[in-house]
Amino acid sequence: MNRKATALDVAKLAGVSRSAVSLVLNGRGDGNVALESQQRIREAAATLSYTPNKIALSLRNRQSRIIGIVSDQVVTSPFDGNIIAGADAVAREHGFVTVVMDTELDGSRDEGAVETLLDRQVDGLMYVTVGLRPLHVPANMERVPSILANCFDDRPEAGVGAVIPDEVRGGREAAEHIMSLGHRDIAFLAGDSLTPAAPRRIEGYRDAFLRAGLPVNEARVLQVGWDIDAGFHGTMKLLDGVGAGRRPTAILCANDRLAIGVVLACYRLGLSVPQDISVMGYDDEFRVAKAMVPALSTMALPLREMGAAAMTALLGDVTQHRAQPDGGGVPGGSGTETMVPCRLVVRESTGPVPAER
Repeated sequence: MNRKATALDVAKLAGVSRSAVSLVLNGRGDGNVALESQQRIREAAATLSYTPNKIALSLRNRQSRIIGIVSDQVVTSPFDGNIIAGADAVAREHGFVTVVMDTELDGSRDEGAVETLLDRQVDGLMYVTVGLRPLHVPANMERVPSILANCFDDRPEAGVGAVIPDEVRGGREAAEHIMSLGHRDIAFLAGDSLTPAAPRRIEGYRDAFLRAGLPVNEARVLQVGWDIDAGFHGTMKLLDGVGAGRRPTAILCANDRLAIGVVLACYRLGLSVPQDISVMGYDDEFRVAKAMVPALSTMALPLREMGAAAMTALLGDVTQHRAQPDGGGVPGGSGTETMVPCRLVVRESTGPVPAER
């Protein structure tokens, strides 16, 4: 047979009706079709390499089994594609496929991207961002079950649920790792206040000192930016011309690129990492943190885990929504915010307090 086999071909080979084939291969044979006939149908389908028409099945079930994903830059960014990878793995495991549209940081394209996906009859929607940020949720996103990943609804009464990294806990655990090595004079080079991640990581840093019963030296907290040069110049400002007794014994950074700048500044000043000063990153950036010399201790953002958790929650909402007799309910979700913990990764850039301190 050169053409693709049909359900009628299976029915003829098995000696049953076409409706019996449909019932058995759609999982509804028990109680409707005799066991012997069910076996013949499965054998005939295997012989003919027959698979049900998924489009026709989706029309009958009022489900496309497609999840639409809108991203601001994740598809074209080298950093956060793992969020989509984690989401897609869960979708495939449950028999769904994902369709992704990237707006390339152009917020004016959000509603258009969502509308395009809705036109494809998607069963649910996910919005993914490169960095943690508030999102002005497109109004048309709430026509189907929806969820946010690595961003959160900017409305006071959040309508769409979100899955985000637990940045406060991450900042605290980063500082606690440094403290476990004996450090108490710990500087923190943070990003800027324009993104929610920086103040949350600073809060975690302060929380670690509070839990340890230690005062926070606010002069050691510098919001310098996010890039390598910001880390370099921030460190030079912090350390240049300062004697060994007055410099911090460790520097905690709000991301790995800042940490690279810190290490470069330390080398410029003749300091060894971690022998003279320990350096801690954040993000566990791919092909950066592990490849550094020395390899960076850091907090790994739970990118894949966030994608998987968001998709799991979304598919639950899709199932619940479809179970409603009229497809009713509030498609957009409950507005629940789920925190996913970051993971401590200990490498070579952190060590004990120098002996003279």
